[in-house]
Amino acid sequence: QVQLLESGGGLVQPGGSLRLSCAASGGTFSNYAINWVRQAPGKGPEWVSTINTGGGSTYYADSVKGRFTISRDNAKNTLYLQMNSLKPEDTALYYCAILPPARDAWGQGTQVTVSS
Repeated sequence: QVQLLESGGGLVQPGGSLRLSCAASGGTFSNYAINWVRQAPGKGPEWVSTINTGGGSTYYADSVKGRFTISRDNAKNTLYLQMNSLKPEDTALYYCAILPPARDAWGQGTQVTVSS
């Protein structure tokens, strides 16, 4: 029932920044912890970050810790991922997702390409 729509991806140079957004509709956004997951071409999905329902607890993969910041605005039903100091290895399709057992809801993904 919950629908997720990512935006904000694009082409950036190494060391640059992007802010991804994920807009939720069709459900009560604030009831769910929500995640960013990415998938690079030819590779399996990689969990990136999780934020709890209220936004007070966040978790990051070691590969992005210190560079990425997850946040949410429950009043706007929106999830964010601020990505700084981007590296070529961050290139991937980025998804927001509410994962099982709570839901199995994914957006369509937004492409992030980091290249000089």
